Amino acid sequence: MYALSFAVTCLTLLARNYQVRHPTRDTVAIFGKPKKGDRAWAQSSGLDPATGACQVGDRMTLPRRTVLLAKPRGFCAGVSYAIEIVRLVLERYGPPIWVRHEIVHNRHVVDELRAAGARFVDDLADVPEGALVIFSAHGVSPAVREQAKARHLRVIDATCPLVTKVHLQVLRYAREGYEIVMVGHRGHVEVEGTMGHAPERMYLVESVEDVAKLAVRQPERLAVVTQTTLSVDDTKEILLALQTRFPAIRLPAREDICYATQNRQLAVKELARRAPVVLVLGSHTSSNANRLVEVARKEGTRAWLIEHAEDIVPQWVDGLARVGLTAGASTPEYLVRAAIDRLLELGFQHVEDLEVVKEDVAFPLPRALRQGALALRP
Repeated sequence: MYALSFAVTCLTLLARNYQVRHPTRDTVAIFGKPKKGDRAWAQSSGLDPATGACQVGDRMTLPRRTVLLAKPRGFCAGVSYAIEIVRLVLERYGPPIWVRHEIVHNRHVVDELRAAGARFVDDLADVPEGALVIFSAHGVSPAVREQAKARHLRVIDATCPLVTKVHLQVLRYAREGYEIVMVGHRGHVEVEGTMGHAPERMYLVESVEDVAKLAVRQPERLAVVTQTTLSVDDTKEILLALQTRFPAIRLPAREDICYATQNRQLAVKELARRAPVVLVLGSHTSSNANRLVEVARKEGTRAWLIEHAEDIVPQWVDGLARVGLTAGASTPEYLVRAAIDRLLELGFQHVEDLEVVKEDVAFPLPRALRQGALALRP
C-alpha cells in the first residue's frame, strides 16, 4: 500500500514537472501555472529539480532530456537590415567594399563578410579616397559623415533605424535648448555616435553612482536618451535616480526602448525559470549577449556565454533534464543549430521552443537598393 501511494506521488510530481516545461490548458488547470518556486518545491517533495528524476521502488524514472529554445532569439531586424545591405552591395558592385567598424558585433558574421570582400576599418583615413563605404548598424556622428564627405567617399548608411531615431531625438532636444543625458556604456560605438550629435550638450551616465555625481548647467531643461541595446530593466534604476534628482527631466517613452533587447531578455528570464543551466550564443564584444548572461544569472540559474558549439563543456549539462539555449541579437541561426546538434550529441533527446512574444518587425532596405539603382552620395 505504501509503495502504491509513493508511486502515485512520484507520478504527480513528474506530471507537474512536465507541465513546467510543456504547459497546456489541461495541465495548468490541474497543477496551476508554473511558478518561480517550482524548483524548490520539487526538491522539497523528492523530485530532483535538475534531472527531474523520481525514484519508485528500485527504479529511477527519468523524463526526456530537453533543450528549451528561446523564441525570439538571434538576429534582430536592425542586424538583418545591416547584413543584407553589405551582402547586396557586394553582389552588385563586387569587392572590395569598406565598412566603418564591424557591421555587427559577431565574429562569425564579420569573418564571412570579410571573406566575401568586405574590409572593416575603425578610421575613415584607412579608406581610399573616393571608395565605397558602409556605415555599420551602430551609427556614426555628424563628424564622421563630414570626414566621409571630405574624402569624397561614396556612402551607404546601414545604421539601425532605431538608432537613427535616437539620433533625431538628440538633435531635436538640442534645437529646443535642452541638455541631454545618455544612459549607456562608455566606449561603445553606438554611444560614441549618438554623443557626437550634440557633444557640447550631452552627458554620459553608466550607473546610479554616476547620476549622483552629475553636474548639469540647466537642471530645469534636461532630457534623457538610452543606448538601444539596453532594456527597460537595464535602465529603470538609473532613470529613477535621474527623475529623483532632476524632477523636470524628460524621460524616454517606453516605445523608444529597442523591442529586440527587451524581448530577448524576457525570453531568457523564462528559460532561467525552467532550466538549471542557460547557454547564450554570442560574441564577447556584444553588449546584448553579455547582458543576457547577466539576466539569466540574476534569475538564479547558471549561465555561460559561448561563441560556438565547441565551447559547450559537457560537465555543464551532465545529468540535466533541461538546458536553456538562446542567442544574442547579432548571432546567426546556423550557430544555434550547431549548438543544438552538440547538445543532442551530449544526450539530449528533444528540442522545444519556448515562445515568450511574437516578433515580426522588419526594416525595408534603402530605396536605392530596393530599386536596383544605387545613387551614391559623395
